[in-house]
This record gives sequence, C-alpha cells and structure tokens, in this order.
Amino acid sequence: MQVRAGARNLQRRVRWPYVAENEGIAEWVMGGELVFVTGINHPRGEANLLSLVEDGDAVGIAGMVILTGGSFIQSIPAPVVARAEQLGLPLIEQPYALKMVVVTHLIGTALVQMSQVRRSRNDILGQLLTGDYPSLAIARQRAAHLQLALDKPRRLLALRLTGVNALFERQGLAHGERTWQATRQALEDQLEAWCRQRPGSVTAQLPGDLFVVLLADTQDLPETLGALYRQLQAATGELGLYMGLSSLADDCAHYRQALNEARQALDVAQHLRPANGYCNFSELGVLRLLQGIVDRSLVDDFVSRTLGPLIAPGRKHAHALVHTLDALLMENGNGLKAAQRLGLHRNTINQRIQRIEQLSGQSLDDPLFRMNASVAMLVWRMSEAHGKE
Repeated sequence: MQVRAGARNLQRRVRWPYVAENEGIAEWVMGGELVFVTGINHPRGEANLLSLVEDGDAVGIAGMVILTGGSFIQSIPAPVVARAEQLGLPLIEQPYALKMVVVTHLIGTALVQMSQVRRSRNDILGQLLTGDYPSLAIARQRAAHLQLALDKPRRLLALRLTGVNALFERQGLAHGERTWQATRQALEDQLEAWCRQRPGSVTAQLPGDLFVVLLADTQDLPETLGALYRQLQAATGELGLYMGLSSLADDCAHYRQALNEARQALDVAQHLRPANGYCNFSELGVLRLLQGIVDRSLVDDFVSRTLGPLIAPGRKHAHALVHTLDALLMENGNGLKAAQRLGLHRNTINQRIQRIEQLSGQSLDDPLFRMNASVAMLVWRMSEAHGKE
C-alpha cells in the first residue's frame, strides 16, 4: 500500500473501514471512515473517483483507499491524486492482489486495541483530573502500566470551542451537529498528533466540552502555545477556540488543582480574547478583576489612554516607546537594566524615558502611573494590535 496524496493529514483517526459499493458515498458515511474503493460492483472512472474524493472530503472521512490492478481500476488518474492532495485527503493505493480480508482484519484489530488503550488512558486521567479515584497509589500504578509518565512536573492546558449555539442557529440541527462533531474530531486529531511530536505531552478527553493537554514545562512554552493556537485555528472553522494554562503541578496528585486553575484561566481568555488565544493562571490576579468589567470597551479605552500617546503609527518602530516602558516596568524603573534587556545604550534609554514622560504627561517616579501602566501593558500584550505587530 502506498500513500499517493494527503500525507500531511495522516494523523486523522480512523473510526472504522468502509467498503464503497454504491456509485456515491455521501449517503453512506458519517465521517471518520477509511473508505475502500474496489470497482467490483460499480464502474470507477475518473469522474466517479473525483466525485468520491469530493464527497469524502465534504463528509469528513479519514481517508480513501483505491484498489488498483486486476480487471477493475487499473490506476488512479492523476487529476484524482491532484485533487486529493489539494483537499488534504489521505489517498492510499492498494494492489488488488493484497487481499481485503487481510487489510481489514489488521485495521479492525488495531482499532479495538487503540480504543481500549484510549479508554483506559482517558479513564485514569479523568480520575486524576477530577480527584475521583479510590486510591492514588493504584492510580499511579495504572498510569505507569499505560506508559503515562505522570509523576513529573506538568502544566495543564484546557481548551474549549466557542460559538456552538450560533453554529446551530445558522446551520440547523442536522447540519450543525455534523459540523460540530467533525470540528471536535479534527481538533482532537490535531492535538494527538501535536502531542506525539512533543515528549511528555498527552491529551485527555473529559465529559463535556473541555479538551485537556498535559505539558512539560519548557522555556519556550509561550511561543509553543502561540504556534499551537494558530495551528488549531485552521481546524476550528466557524467556531472560536480559547485556552487556559495552569501553574506547574509537581505530580499527578495535584492535577485536580491544576484543572481548576486552567478552567479559571480559560474563562478569562474567553472574556478578554487574547491574540495568542490563551491566558496563564499565574497572571490572573489583575485579569480576573478586568474580567468583571462587562463592557470590554472600558478596558480598551483605559489601555488606549494609558499607552496610546506612546505609539507612533506609520513609523518603522511604532511601538518602541511601549516596549521601552515595558522593560522599565519589568526592571522596577532601573534604566541600566532596562537598556541591557533591550540591547540599547544608556543614553538612548534616557532619551526614551524623557520622551515617555513628555508624551504621557506622567512621571515614571509616580507609583500610580507605574501601576496603571503595568495593568495596561498586561492587556496590551494580549491585544490584537500587539498580536499583529
């Protein structure tokens, strides 16, 4: 068997194999199938194969296998391969001489085994995340048996799709349900594929609308999560996506607390809509207060009045003064350390300090201004303007 197209989506989960016997497949599949096309019971010319590819992609099948050789389909037409590649639909060629019973038996056996392992992993992770386990010692042993290394420090990332009610209102119950389930499956597949590439990461599916990922704590985690958010956005379609990150949990005994923290961060992210898609629980002190402000325009106006005078639209480094103020706040007003942080000469930082005070009409020695600037900076770092900079 040979992958002919759609290799970038080979991480898709196969729910079951389906042998296509009719002219079309749209009425006979529900999404997630690996569809086998033999040509035995229906002629499969180029037009028909193209139609199957289009229908399969629209319905959300996992992939398509076309049997070639013998007296039925001699080869896969180039336009069919090209269209599958364009759609990102995994297309696999299987020699007709390879017996279907062998292939489907292997697939069926693998699906059963994978389902059992996934169910067991979700079960033990669900118990640890909710604190609903009879014995922590047994939970640890089960995790070790399932090759889940849960006794190392982990951060917990909670993810939630938003806009579901509006989706059903626009598309109706039948179409909306299909879109909703296909989006959830695509998100789950993307997360599992992402975790496979990052040692120490594992997904967990809880009852309800939460997706959960356990992460190793690394220095590049903010950048990593920003990249993950952008990747997942491509799979969410009409729905929104937000994420909440917990503080560090020393081991699995603290997962319940970590889930609670991640939920709180997620709620704030949904309210404040950060450009990077997530909020960190460690930053929730002020953000939780801001979350209580129902009118988001009040927060935006506060940021604009505090930092707006320092932004120079149209200039190459429009946010230079804002970055300088941020560095000064992080260094508690120490100009020398701020200059080192930004890689600037001390004279340059002094000139920028004077410019900041002149444009803002405030003194950096004023504790109230520093407090207001710190809060505004926290929101600005999450803002759309900063995200597109």
